[in-house]
Amino acid sequence: MRYLPLSDADRSQMLAAVGVKSMDDIYCDVPARALLSETIDLPPHQGELEVDRAISTMAAKNLNAAEAPSFLGGGAYRHHVPATVDAMIQRGEFLTAYTPYQPEVSQGTLQYLFEFQTQVAMITGMEVANASMYDGATSCAEAVSMAGRATRRKKAILSGGLHPHYRDATYTISGLHNMDMSIAAPNFSGDEDLISLIDDETACVVVQNPDFFGHVRDLTPLAEACHEAKALMIVVVTEIVSLGAITSPGEMGADIVAAEGQSIGNALNYGGPTVGLFAVHNKHLRQMPGRVCGQTTDTQGKRGFVLTLSTREQHIRREKATSNICTNSGLCALAFTVHMTLLGEEGFTRLAALNHARAVTLADRLSGIDGVEVINHTFFNEFTVRLSKPAAGVVETMVENGILGGIPVSRLYPGVADLENLLLVAVTETNTEDDMDALVTALTEAL
Repeated sequence: MRYLPLSDADRSQMLAAVGVKSMDDIYCDVPARALLSETIDLPPHQGELEVDRAISTMAAKNLNAAEAPSFLGGGAYRHHVPATVDAMIQRGEFLTAYTPYQPEVSQGTLQYLFEFQTQVAMITGMEVANASMYDGATSCAEAVSMAGRATRRKKAILSGGLHPHYRDATYTISGLHNMDMSIAAPNFSGDEDLISLIDDETACVVVQNPDFFGHVRDLTPLAEACHEAKALMIVVVTEIVSLGAITSPGEMGADIVAAEGQSIGNALNYGGPTVGLFAVHNKHLRQMPGRVCGQTTDTQGKRGFVLTLSTREQHIRREKATSNICTNSGLCALAFTVHMTLLGEEGFTRLAALNHARAVTLADRLSGIDGVEVINHTFFNEFTVRLSKPAAGVVETMVENGILGGIPVSRLYPGVADLENLLLVAVTETNTEDDMDALVTALTEAL
């Protein structure tokens, strides 16, 4: 029995209702290369036990970052998540809660979202944050769209140090809002000149710090140039722990901060779910997408929390909405808030210092290997090395020896000859001296 038992007449009626002639017309905007030309090669239906065994066998082929020395980064980082975090987010009142439309029965959810917003605003150096976005990439895309609304301009300049996934998501989403994208070439030197690209048509400049290749920059001159041209500077942060050590985007003049919060409270989970962070200054508050939770008092003068400034398409006409994102990453935001609360300000800065110290130690050790050159002058807990041979093959060799040695840059920038020998290496508090010994040995042998 089919799960969707529709007759041909049913399908024809549905297609007519949406104004298309065939199912192919529905997918007309999807590139041909992304469409399957034949059915997926899957076995026939099986019982639950058989399916569980088959999927478990497939999953066992993965080399888990928690089961091997791992130096993977590139926008998703392995950090220690205290057991308290999982214990809290699995409580029934949090795990099953959904949209807090009725504040009188949603005070717990509204309060933790308010506290989440406060934490995000504090660490980013901004004045206000929303109740989260889907992830860092969609936060970046929404930031560009917001800049277009705020400045009434249509040109966005994207740094060559921006994560390629963020670049692609922004191109796809903001491009549909008729934003003109000026995308700089991949820049692994950390010294690109974005200021010269700014003109009186520029709505925003998007720059990542630390950037995709790990470089940490002083963005103050770029912010000043943006503001002189009446453009906005959007700062992207993929490793949120870095804000415990480096100058915050707000202090460097950012107008919008779009970040990924996965590092705090959220495990890797083979790519998700994660939590997008979004923060602005008060003057741009009404242009900010997503939900905002506010603090108020009830009729008896007691502290309470409500949804406020929800100018989303669920509440107003679509063409006047500030965002097409109709929800927030509530459970992941709660995990972020619980973990950040456990750390406190002192713990957050100590965690950042530990990450940086271990990264410096490993960078020094790798630079002593023949065929390895560390190209970064500055970095937080992730840096790029140039190898004497293509990085992709070296990584595969290390994986065969049970070492997740990093990410070949060519995996995210395929076909770019200048990048094929570059390897991204990330170090966190979870990496031990034994892990570093194993990486040094494996990399030396692979080269």
